[in-house]
Amino acid sequence: MTSTRQQAQAAEIAVVAPLDKTLSYAIPEALVAKVLIGSRVRVPLGRRQVVGYVMGWIEPGDMPLKNILEVIDPHPLFHAHHSAFYLRAARYYAHPPGPVVKTALPAGLSDLDSKPTVLHDKLYQATTCEEQPQGVRQREVLSFIRSAKQATLSQLRQEFPTPHAVLQRLEVLGFLQVEEIERCRDPFAEVAVDDHQPVVLNPAQQHAVNQVEEALNGPASFRSFLLHGVTGSGKTEVYLRAIARTLELGRQALVLVPEIALTPQLVARFRSWFQEHDVRLAVLHSGLSDGERYDAWRQVVRGDIAVVIGARSAVFAPLPDLGLIVVDEEHDGSYKQSEGFRYNARDLAQMRGQMDDAVVLMGSATPVLTTYQRALDGHLTHLELPERTAARLLPKVELVDLSQHDGESLLSEPLQTALVETLQAGEQALLLLNRRGYAPFLLCHDCGASMRCPNCDITLTYSQVQSSLRCHYCDFRQPPPDSCDRCSGVRLLPEGMGTERLEEEIRQNFPDAHVARMDRDTTSRKGAHHRLVRQMMAGEIDVLIGTQMIAKGHDFPAVTLVGVLNADTALNLPDFRSAERVFSLLSQVAGRAGRGDRPGRVLIQTYAVDNYALDFVARHDYQGFAALELSQRQALDYPPFGYLVNLVLSGNDETRVCNAAEQISTRLTSGAAGVEILGPAPCLLPRLRNKYRMQILLKAKQREPLRRQIEYLGLLRSHLPAGVVLAVDVDPVDMF
Repeated sequence: MTSTRQQAQAAEIAVVAPLDKTLSYAIPEALVAKVLIGSRVRVPLGRRQVVGYVMGWIEPGDMPLKNILEVIDPHPLFHAHHSAFYLRAARYYAHPPGPVVKTALPAGLSDLDSKPTVLHDKLYQATTCEEQPQGVRQREVLSFIRSAKQATLSQLRQEFPTPHAVLQRLEVLGFLQVEEIERCRDPFAEVAVDDHQPVVLNPAQQHAVNQVEEALNGPASFRSFLLHGVTGSGKTEVYLRAIARTLELGRQALVLVPEIALTPQLVARFRSWFQEHDVRLAVLHSGLSDGERYDAWRQVVRGDIAVVIGARSAVFAPLPDLGLIVVDEEHDGSYKQSEGFRYNARDLAQMRGQMDDAVVLMGSATPVLTTYQRALDGHLTHLELPERTAARLLPKVELVDLSQHDGESLLSEPLQTALVETLQAGEQALLLLNRRGYAPFLLCHDCGASMRCPNCDITLTYSQVQSSLRCHYCDFRQPPPDSCDRCSGVRLLPEGMGTERLEEEIRQNFPDAHVARMDRDTTSRKGAHHRLVRQMMAGEIDVLIGTQMIAKGHDFPAVTLVGVLNADTALNLPDFRSAERVFSLLSQVAGRAGRGDRPGRVLIQTYAVDNYALDFVARHDYQGFAALELSQRQALDYPPFGYLVNLVLSGNDETRVCNAAEQISTRLTSGAAGVEILGPAPCLLPRLRNKYRMQILLKAKQREPLRRQIEYLGLLRSHLPAGVVLAVDVDPVDMF
């Protein structure tokens, strides 16, 4: 690939198609000035035309090349060094480069007919004329514009009702000059920004800031840090100061958060910090409208934005001069994309830091064990925040043995008593039940049958609020039947417990309490999560019930009680990471208690009081848990002491999928030096969205043998029977 535009007569194009490589196209004379790296173009592919992205330049060979047909957008969507990042990510995760770029870009830019709407506004500036107009309204509007130096029509509409006629008259009289500008949609324009309250750092925080600033102040180079701080230890304050220093040095910052729901809180916090310095922030995540994300993306690629905040897809943000990447709650599984391009944003942040000579700062109270081991090995600088800010104590954690508590209530007696005491004291409580809906399934009490999804091999979750049965994987829905399909019995009753059922019980037992629920069902509408957070902060909610969403990054000072109702469920999953997931989730949700001036208390209901993961949670002992878990991983060559690739074959025909899995496994085994091949075996969810699924797990002590196997898979793909698809999951996080 040549590096200069002038030398090239042909371009390397990543087409939006399942091709494992880029393709070469000639640049026609009429498009020479328009074709740039990052341009979205229309190109021929076989008998059809598709969208492609210009990734670089090549020297044309002797073979004739097809021409680029059209440059779709007036400006490039990313820069040359971003092209290199996207291509490297595609190679690492064994995914076609075109779909990788499609994933990176705002939605809607992979269709030929898609041209996202660009909104426009008018910008008014006062001329040098110092006279005053005669009309009262004219003088008011002109005075406002002069004091503000300039104002857009959108701003003026907020200050003055129907200002159009007045503005037109002022322009005619020579008091104003006007130009048309792009208007960018701001998804958080209405998010309240409080005044920044200065915080004095404790010695551990100051040490962490000094270490990161030292890396930032030196010559631009890649450095990686793990900020390992207990819940409530003030990691965000360290992030803010590191970002401030990055901006002082004239570079840009990227902040990744695991959940879209956390973004409004962080945006408000950052706006409060940086508002005096007129720092421009942008938000990038899949929860925005196509127009909002497209506007933000264009501002970022132009270099107009200093700080980008977003969920995992924001790792692709085209910041021209990236100096710092913050990965908040780096342990969170939400950073891993589970379908399509199966990337991990935490790992891509490291890759991007290397390529952009940027500092990467990852923070967590419960770092993922692979990251923690890298810190122990010296590959990352380990920064510790061992205590909460303001000398607050970590909450007391108690394990409640459910085998000693009978009764139909979802709450054990100790948890009921604690909840009564909390409400009487005027404090708030969080209750974690990591299963939404009213009940996991409906059971026929005449024949034992349960209502199952016709597309997936799982039971349908019963929602009493919506009066429906729903599959949370394929979103199939149906009303609850009046009788059993198998025996025509009418005793169809909900079994198990979900957040809806818990909410109903709390409302019945505590009629005076203000109760709310936070799960995917209650936060699906835009802004719903932020409203719940705002109500919690205002003290309008006494008891907040939720799934794991309530464990992620929230800071509610009045919460003194956390109750966990189903701690055992995840412990029984057939996954070597199950103990790590349980330890992380329970430690995180426990950390929501006692973050204010009052001490916190955590009650974990379980039948497995002797489980080592729960014991370490109760003692707030991450190091002890990590030491034991890592020793077990090392004995079995599991990450971080080995590497995994999961191959998932899927299709509508079960026999074809099984035969294809056997053939792939046999061919891989014949040349798999240094690679252990486990399977094929049915996936934990063997049928999903009407696709039968088999998996083959590749395990090795070194990456290189796995890379060779992945390259060999490219040849094997061509031998797959029609209707069978092979997905390659490099560094899988789960085996579902």
